[in-house]
Amino acid sequence: MSRQLSRTDNLIQQFDTILRTLVPHAASASRANPAVGTQDAEMTDAERRHAAGLMRINHTGEVCAQALYQGQGATAKLHETREQMEQAAAEEIDHLAWCDERLCELNDRTSYLNPAFYAASFGMGALAGKLGDNISLGFVAATEEQVGRHLDDHMHKLPVGDRRSRAILEQVRTDEAHHERWALEAGGSRFPAPLKFGMRMMSQVMTRSVYKL
Repeated sequence: MSRQLSRTDNLIQQFDTILRTLVPHAASASRANPAVGTQDAEMTDAERRHAAGLMRINHTGEVCAQALYQGQGATAKLHETREQMEQAAAEEIDHLAWCDERLCELNDRTSYLNPAFYAASFGMGALAGKLGDNISLGFVAATEEQVGRHLDDHMHKLPVGDRRSRAILEQVRTDEAHHERWALEAGGSRFPAPLKFGMRMMSQVMTRSVYKL
């Protein structure tokens, strides 16, 4: 029989997750990096900097995803929903670690703005959870839909020679599509187009600021 976690245990667990999310190189993937065995073609310095900017955006996106799932999991009303959020968050940790590894390979860094985006995303996730599991799951689905479009755009913008980043993003795209389907099948509400448009505008604030910072 598994031990029931106390409030202190949960706080320690949350703090550990925050550290693994925000401290560079602290996250460990449970799955092999999709880029294993893939070799880059020749890239110029400018192309490498551009690829690093795109992967920095993707890394920050995974930071936001971790915070959203943690916030939602903390306020989800149904135990089953909470467990599903935790499973999705575990897969997002893989994405976080892979993007971090790729930034190191490109001799670049993660964003200085990650703590601010983490805090904002946690708050939005917790609020969505308090509004009810259907809204919370709908928020997951709408977010993952936006992430999918964002990843498609980045795979198009990556330098032709950056095969390793593309291999990572292809696997991330597959996982995010699975999260979107799961959230809808679990009873998530379908958000109206105007709300999705607002979410897309907010995501552009992140992408434009994180590309260089």
